Amino acid sequence: MKLLITGGCGFIGSNFIRYLLKRHPSYKIINLDKLTYAGNRKNLKAIETDKNYRFIKGDICDEKLVLKGSEGCDAVINFAAETHVDRSIKDATDFIVTNVDGAHALLEAVRKNGVKRYIQISTDEVYGSIAEGKFTEADPLRPNSPYAASKASADLLCRAYFITYKTPVLITRSSNNFGPYQYPEKVMPLFITNAIQDKSLPVYADGLNVRDWLYVEDNCAAIDTVLHKGDAGAIYNIGGGSEMRNIDLTRQILAIMGKPESLIKFVEDRPGHDKRYAVNCEKVKALGWRPKKSFNEALKETVEWYQMNEKWWKELKKCTQG
Repeated sequence: MKLLITGGCGFIGSNFIRYLLKRHPSYKIINLDKLTYAGNRKNLKAIETDKNYRFIKGDICDEKLVLKGSEGCDAVINFAAETHVDRSIKDATDFIVTNVDGAHALLEAVRKNGVKRYIQISTDEVYGSIAEGKFTEADPLRPNSPYAASKASADLLCRAYFITYKTPVLITRSSNNFGPYQYPEKVMPLFITNAIQDKSLPVYADGLNVRDWLYVEDNCAAIDTVLHKGDAGAIYNIGGGSEMRNIDLTRQILAIMGKPESLIKFVEDRPGHDKRYAVNCEKVKALGWRPKKSFNEALKETVEWYQMNEKWWKELKKCTQG
């Protein structure tokens, strides 16, 4: 199988490429990445010389490039996206361009080249907040941040292409991912690396917002399952089944690291902050997928990874802080 993977130098994308080459060593992978601030070729240093791997620097909004890059591919998997909610609140422009226009360019390339599978990597944030119960794939989209709205827009484009052109699209909507190689602006790596440096951990408002945590390798396994077993036109929720309040997550990180809770600093809440995310994952489980790693085990391994790879994240935090 030959695949075009976009955004493969980012957090989930790079983990997925490593996962895929390990599980399917004969697959040929083209990694198209613009290398924005969150794209890092060092994330894939270990497989750069693999004969079945090729890297192309480029923008998914470049219609000619993605048309050429997807030619002869069996599948296109779109990880490329602007994803940080706080950045989208400050300026949504890049989110609309990359997440919407980029998805459109890829859908056109898939349609024109007759690619057999297109997977849009989405998020549970497109549903908005839910006080009780869990969202199913049939629930309406009610995004509350510019980021979530841009991802919902791409999802709707995918639906339109499936209905209108019979483009073989599939959508995965995962809960909060965590694990190695996550850019240290996101809450998990931010808190871990701040704790290593004895810096404060900024918790929004009262810290009672709830997220469902999914280890990135389990998400990779789910996407792999959808790639091979999913139905065209279908949407699949992917969750870790590990709901936790932000303040409890923060305390657990500090406890694992042996750091004092005095490092916790409550800060002003961000606009439109969703209170709780939760998704029903029975549909993807029916394909045979289950999360393999417990949250506690995965969290400890994640903390250890950042402790062992200070050079990797210190360079990124230095750039972010100017």
